[in-house]
Amino acid sequence: MSYLVLARKWRPQNFEDVVGQKPITQALQNAISSQRVAHAYLFAGPGVWQDFGGPDPAKALNCQTGPTPHPCNDCLFCKEIREGISVDVLEIDGASNRGIDEIRELRENVKYLPAKNKYKVYIIDEVHMLTEPAFNAF
Repeated sequence: MSYLVLARKWRPQNFEDVVGQKPITQALQNAISSQRVAHAYLFAGPGVWQDFGGPDPAKALNCQTGPTPHPCNDCLFCKEIREGISVDVLEIDGASNRGIDEIRELRENVKYLPAKNKYKVYIIDEVHMLTEPAFNAF
């Protein structure tokens, strides 16, 4: 098996497993339950959602039984998202992809519909590392 970073290896698989982020998980669960999901969410601060809860909203939105605040973790979509192989859930490292060309490419790809899932989800970690022109383009 190939190496997997600890933050991804031990990532919670459902909202209930996320520790210390009850207001965030509750807000996301309420949004999904009421079918009022925003087009973007920004999580900022030390030790918050971005490192430990990333794919949960993606699974909740794309689960075969969903959108649901309690994804099954057993359907094809949940398994692909958990394994990091879903074509419609993209995790991007902002520190490595920090230039304007990468953001332009991302903006170009956003306009296409999801290939398999109900929703496309982009998780951008370290977004503060983007260059100023890239952030303006974003």
